[in-house]
Amino acid sequence: MPETDPLLIERDGGVLTLSNNDAPINRMTFEYMDALEAALDEAANDPAVRALVITAEGDRNFSVGMDLKQLPAGAAARGGPEAVFDQRLRVLARIESMDKPSIATLFGYCLGGGLELPLACHFRLAAAEGGRIGLPELDLGSVPAWGGTARLTRCVGRDSALDMILRAKKISGPEALRIGLVQEVHPLDELKAAAHALAQELAAMPPIAVAGVLRCVVGAAGAPLDEALATERAAVKSCAGTRDQAEGMRAFMEKRRPVFTGE
Repeated sequence: MPETDPLLIERDGGVLTLSNNDAPINRMTFEYMDALEAALDEAANDPAVRALVITAEGDRNFSVGMDLKQLPAGAAARGGPEAVFDQRLRVLARIESMDKPSIATLFGYCLGGGLELPLACHFRLAAAEGGRIGLPELDLGSVPAWGGTARLTRCVGRDSALDMILRAKKISGPEALRIGLVQEVHPLDELKAAAHALAQELAAMPPIAVAGVLRCVVGAAGAPLDEALATERAAVKSCAGTRDQAEGMRAFMEKRRPVFTGE
């Protein structure tokens, strides 16, 4: 690996941008995953961070996935392949379960882990051109190992997931939008700005209520209806009596935009 920071971190108000610094292919190296895990842990405990953008340097590829050349020696030094995969699953679960919304930018190659990581994010924005998005592990005689089968199926449904995985398909941004894999498509040269704008929009929302929505929609996904409704009721109660709720009501009556503080 070159002697550069594997992860670039930038703060802009309540938005934290985490960028893989291995252009042009942006491999998900051991060093990158270590730095990402540390940054996520810090962000989760920082009330000033209200939304995250997960992206990559350059404009050619989000990520070609794991650096397979690192695997044999690197895995041995880290306790074996199972320990490596455990860490990656842990990092993706951290993103998915965080009470702060995350946005991934998909452009160029988004393969293997380069798609599995965005699948753990709450929003995915893709480039309108040049995208090669997929889980091509079957071409290597294997199976997606970072939760790709489960999260892709939950995202696009069984039929589209099987079509992508069993045929090792690499789809474009517009096709990803059609099947529900991403929420928005933008021209490549506007993609990162669009992700940042969305993050700023989300960061302006009331943090306590945002966390409650994420617990309801993400955390309680697949739960029986009575449990999901109980989670929702708890989220409603967590907002009751807060300054942000009072501010929202006051702003509505005064016909102005609310300013939420997270209190």
